[in-house]
Amino acid sequence: MSPQRIVGIVALVVGVALLIVGMNSSHSVADQVSNTFTGRFTQATTWYIIGGIGAGLVGLLMLITGGGGKA
Repeated sequence: MSPQRIVGIVALVVGVALLIVGMNSSHSVADQVSNTFTGRFTQATTWYIIGGIGAGLVGLLMLITGGGGKA
């Protein structure tokens, strides 16, 4: 397995984990109050979700295009 595929798997796993953390924190009391009064989530929750999506897409792209290998 090429190093690019390994990094892709790691990035995909980190992305999914960040997305799960962001989605779980969006249901917290602080985020619900913030969403009620401002119409959006807290900044930390937003960055978890954006970072999770970004890392997941990069990981998926690396897996799809990742190294044909010089076995």
